[in-house]
Amino acid sequence: MTPPRPDRSLLIVLGVIAVLVVVSLVVVFSRGEPEALDPDTPEGVVQRYSAAVIAGDETAAMGYLTPDVRDGCERFSDAQTDNLRVVLVSTTERSTSADVRVSIVASYEGNGPFGASEFASERTFDLVTVDGEWLIESSPWELAICTNGARN
Repeated sequence: MTPPRPDRSLLIVLGVIAVLVVVSLVVVFSRGEPEALDPDTPEGVVQRYSAAVIAGDETAAMGYLTPDVRDGCERFSDAQTDNLRVVLVSTTERSTSADVRVSIVASYEGNGPFGASEFASERTFDLVTVDGEWLIESSPWELAICTNGARN
């Protein structure tokens, strides 16, 4: 008497499930950081500035501001950047200036009947070129580190 052979269809189903689990894990763990934009573009400057402000790295963020804004900077330390997300909406680029429009999404914890809530608003960064480099002349107040460089 020979021992029964394992059912091949069961092995195939288990193999397919294992492959799907591995692919799902790869997708989940590879989605981490957003794609880094070219640092020589207005969008790239805004992306790096926003990331620095949200991370609390004011020194790095200052490097993306124009010399006039840096020199007259009155530090604004009450920025509430927890639970902020910045999404690129559009860019209008001219020869020596640019407007980068973003959507700033703030998430708030909530215990109400609908749980957490979000608030989104579109804001604009004004950039100019200084010695061939894009720098921020004014930023939305939600991401301002200097009171003199912030605006609504």
